[in-house]
Amino acid sequence: AMEKKDRLDRLPRTGMGIERGRIEGVWRLVTEPVDDERGFFTETYRGALIEEALGRPFRFAQGNHSRSVAGTLRGFRCEPWDKLVYVAHGTALIVVADPRPASPTFGQHEVFHLGDAPGGRDRILISKGLANAFYCVTEVDYINDVSAEYSPDGRRGFLWNDPELGVDWPTESPILSLADRSLPPFRDFVAGA
Repeated sequence: AMEKKDRLDRLPRTGMGIERGRIEGVWRLVTEPVDDERGFFTETYRGALIEEALGRPFRFAQGNHSRSVAGTLRGFRCEPWDKLVYVAHGTALIVVADPRPASPTFGQHEVFHLGDAPGGRDRILISKGLANAFYCVTEVDYINDVSAEYSPDGRRGFLWNDPELGVDWPTESPILSLADRSLPPFRDFVAGA
């Protein structure tokens, strides 16, 4: 016979909540990891919470995983799909910017620290039409689950260090791809250039 303490239905459950971000269309899925001598366990999302926040059905169509070395900055991308981002390993600074002229939060940005301490195990839900970028404080495994399969149509970006946005990045000289160095300024992006 199993002792009560060994029964799986007696193990502690993780919790999860959702908080609206400052940017219209951004939510933080707040996790409650359970730690013990082996490490930790956490839920990373609940579909019902996502659908409630968006006010519409949500489905994952593609999952993406990138690994980046410390000091890398992957620049602002605005895509026609919802994104649910998570840092599975390492610590990253995630920045969401609002390039939608009709939005009440147009031109604003919001910063999240995710991953290993001092980051958090939360996930960020980013509605289509918003842009996000991230800086890798350490080596980072970045998980990006999206609501549509990849297509280059409608995928655009803008400069990571545009002074109009005023993002306080940890460095002025990150490791950047040629594509990220070549993106237009925020104003040109908004104007459709």
